[in-house]
Amino acid sequence: MEINSNKNRTHLSRLGWYLILVAALSAFCYVTLHVWLLPYSIAYQETGKMTAGYFMYAAIGLLFSTPGPFVAVLILSLFIEKIGVRQMFRNIFHTENKLMTALITGAFCLLALVYALLFGKPNGSPWYMFPLGFLIMIPFVGIAEETGWRGLLQPELEKRMPWPFSVLLTGAIWCVWHYSAFIDPTSRHYGDSVIGFAITIFIWAFALAAIYKATKSVIACAVYHSFIDAIGAVYDWNLLFDSFPGNTPANVYRLVWLLSAVVLWFIADQKD
Repeated sequence: MEINSNKNRTHLSRLGWYLILVAALSAFCYVTLHVWLLPYSIAYQETGKMTAGYFMYAAIGLLFSTPGPFVAVLILSLFIEKIGVRQMFRNIFHTENKLMTALITGAFCLLALVYALLFGKPNGSPWYMFPLGFLIMIPFVGIAEETGWRGLLQPELEKRMPWPFSVLLTGAIWCVWHYSAFIDPTSRHYGDSVIGFAITIFIWAFALAAIYKATKSVIACAVYHSFIDAIGAVYDWNLLFDSFPGNTPANVYRLVWLLSAVVLWFIADQKD
């Protein structure tokens, strides 16, 4: 749920502050991880030997890279809007209609799972890695990202422009934010199709925007996001989501995915 502040404490909007903070955190991570510490990550991948350099690489990535959107909202909440951590987490976990939220989120997770079953290639990992990965990713990927993307950025943009454009702009920012993953040889996205990844991001941006519109729940978006990422624990992520142009049946299914999100958004919009 959006974070509300009763007082306008600054001349800069909360959207402006959020974008500045995300950009600053991204720049910090780019310089430290991909300019300074990247050789340590490459060495670790080749040798498996833990070094102080790789420990710093992993620590900065864990605390500031993927959780960048969360950290930006945290800073905004504590130092600019003065609402506190407790209220921030109440906003993240707020769910108005728990049953409807579970049904909607579950339906979109099912879409993702069926897509994987139909078009995915197992990577050889045991199936228990899927639920295990899902549980791990809820705090470290889902909440870490969705607190910012759907909890703040998407609804703030919707106040300023029509829904399709707000989703496209959110998707574009989200896509650019992932840029460093494509130049890091130790990332799972290294060497992937940037076009294929961008198409996937935009489909998910519409799906997540629709889920948030219908549920007003950040945690629902976090669960969906984590579920999709957890699929990569047992399926070849690159072939499944980042390939381009891909095969026709998979692309038709992804179009159905997109249309389902658009229909859900319009239904939810009629109720508001």
